[in-house]
Amino acid sequence: TGPAHWELLQRARALDNQCYVLTASPARTEAPEEAGKYPHYTAWGHSTVVSPWGEVIATTDEREGIVVADLDLSNLETIRGSIPISKQKRDDIYKVEQA
Repeated sequence: TGPAHWELLQRARALDNQCYVLTASPARTEAPEEAGKYPHYTAWGHSTVVSPWGEVIATTDEREGIVVADLDLSNLETIRGSIPISKQKRDDIYKVEQA
């Protein structure tokens, strides 16, 4: 599901939580020459950094690599002010209790 979902899920989590999302994925490996030796998982790769606004600001491909990005933490308040989800809590509708 890598091509269909990997970036989409990262962008959604960044938007939902209004925070930077950094994801690491293993590099893609080839299947072993001896079939059945061990279960093989082909990783999608594409380690990525996503801004709180859902923008991909750095990524890699399926090969081994390093993602480097500057995170502008001063921009967080502007983004969180644009969509103030932390202030939209409705205590009159529901109550969160500690377990």
